[in-house]
Amino acid sequence: MSKASSSKTSNPSTGAATPDPLADERMLSESEAAAFLGFGDRALQNWRLRGGGPLFVKVSARAVRYRLCDLRRWAADRLRASTSDADGNLAAR
Repeated sequence: MSKASSSKTSNPSTGAATPDPLADERMLSESEAAAFLGFGDRALQNWRLRGGGPLFVKVSARAVRYRLCDLRRWAADRLRASTSDADGNLAAR
């Protein structure tokens, strides 16, 4: 990962790494988003068509992007403690 795409910046006064407030707003391509989630590009394409997938940004008629914060939220919304948690109960943290 290059310094430009790193999610941390250094604090000039201490030299310590601090979280980049814009890192979660970073836009990922379809392939990057699919890799982040552990799925193929086709899964994202199907979810966009049928619904149920993460939120996306339609940049143009042929290009979509995914915000990192939306991918994380979509995955977090699917956390379960057991297979019987189909009603939407979140896993205990």
